[in-house]
Amino acid sequence: MTFLFPEGLAPEVYPLAWLVGRWEGTGVIEYPGIDRAVVRARVAFDHDGGPYLTYEAVLSLIGPDGEEGQIWSRETGYWRVPPSAPEGLELAEGQHPVELFLTDAAGTVALYLGAVGNGRIDLGTDLMARSASAPEVGGATRLYGNVGGELLWAWDIAAFGNPLQSYASGRLERVLADVGEE
Repeated sequence: MTFLFPEGLAPEVYPLAWLVGRWEGTGVIEYPGIDRAVVRARVAFDHDGGPYLTYEAVLSLIGPDGEEGQIWSRETGYWRVPPSAPEGLELAEGQHPVELFLTDAAGTVALYLGAVGNGRIDLGTDLMARSASAPEVGGATRLYGNVGGELLWAWDIAAFGNPLQSYASGRLERVLADVGEE
């Protein structure tokens, strides 16, 4: 299968080009103090020609009959590929540094740093901030992988006094190759 770079995509974000589009699928949320729940994930990676990708993700609970329920989380942000790796970030051959700046409706802001390459993205928080009413999250990691054309993701958090552990994961299928196609 031939891959075409999205039209107008800035060269700085070519390592992230495979993400551009709209993805949907299901996953699970489970964490100490949070009952296991099945969620529907809708994720959009887009660009406007700038040296970044825009990002929007919504997780909604799925009811017992498969109906979509209340929104569990909503986040927006920007993905960037900086020209050089920050001090202390070791990159393997074929990898590039990556930054993810996220805000979420629960009142948190996070800056993730990591590596992208070979169809995989590994990220860890470098900075977290929250509003006075937001839940206390001390750190997080995220993993995204292109596996057979699907987007698999995993999100670990350290929150509510618990150590870093699995919080959410899922499998998404591409529904649009370019968000602007709608």
